[in-house]
Amino acid sequence: MIGPRQAGKTTLALELAAEADALYLDLETQADRNKLADSALFLEDFEDRLVILDEIHRAPEIFQELRGLVDRGRRKGIRTNRFLVLGSASIDLLRQSGESLAGRIEYVELNPLDVLEAVSDHREQTKLWIRGGFPDSFLANNDSDSFAYRQNFIRTYLERDIPQFGVRIPAGTLERLWTMLAHSQGSLLNASRLAAGLGITAPTVSSYIDLLSDLLLVRRLPPHFANVKKRLVKSPKVYVRDSGLVHALLGLTDINELSGHPVVGSSWENFVIENLLAAAPLRTRAGFYRTAAGAEIDLLLALPGNAGVWAIEIKRGLAPSLSRGFHNARADLKPDKCFIVNSSDSRHPVADNVEAIGLRQMAEMLSQLQ
Repeated sequence: MIGPRQAGKTTLALELAAEADALYLDLETQADRNKLADSALFLEDFEDRLVILDEIHRAPEIFQELRGLVDRGRRKGIRTNRFLVLGSASIDLLRQSGESLAGRIEYVELNPLDVLEAVSDHREQTKLWIRGGFPDSFLANNDSDSFAYRQNFIRTYLERDIPQFGVRIPAGTLERLWTMLAHSQGSLLNASRLAAGLGITAPTVSSYIDLLSDLLLVRRLPPHFANVKKRLVKSPKVYVRDSGLVHALLGLTDINELSGHPVVGSSWENFVIENLLAAAPLRTRAGFYRTAAGAEIDLLLALPGNAGVWAIEIKRGLAPSLSRGFHNARADLKPDKCFIVNSSDSRHPVADNVEAIGLRQMAEMLSQLQ
């Protein structure tokens, strides 16, 4: 399994290793990499135990050996739970694992903390929104310590982690792009406008956004294409996925500073989207709907099975109202269910077939569809 590099991942792996009597190897360390100098010989001695290989991107050549070990284990009747592979979701790493372990590996995306894991009341929800879902950021002693952690994470990721993937991009340019995306959180992707601000070409901007997307730092939410006789928006909306990183990139340390900033509404929208997608069942297809005439729905979820399509409008506040654009979009698409996710904890109807609902309640509904 391969997931993104998330703070707290190593701690989780060590706890799992202790509980499962597993062998844990941290490939960031030279000592553990030395153990795998002859990886086939070393790992064969542990075929009766789960082996956790952390930071696998530091030794991608091991994938070829894992294939032989997995196949030999299958012939002995050992079919699952041989290796837990953790590492950053780089393009080359996913390609190598796919080529070497096709049919032998399951990919699991490790999301940051979400409202179902970390939130018990409105205060905790605001804290998660401000600080984001990286465990060390969310659990910091105060907002200042949390903010400093996220600033250090951004610097380390740009200066150390991304170059480790073999990508040669000036750290300053990538940080400016990342910050521009945070400022325009939830806007339609306009590579030419971003390129003009950075002094590079639009194709280069697109390639940088591809990289940030592959590293699970940025989300491109695609437009929902429907068979309607309307001019539809065709560009994706772009979000910096972790709300805490958005606020760190913009220099916003607490709810007081965020509340007075123009990004507050789009930051809340992104926070809701990320939490709902984390709770949604597998094979859910997410997008947004917008026409040239102004009909719009923030989030459309095409759910697996018989759940149908859910339309979700996202509004910060305790008594949000629905726009004409949302009602026009409903008439276009005729979704099976419609919700307006807001900051309250109550659930009540606000229009025909439209319910107002809190974020945690909405996430719980989606998680029950698993």
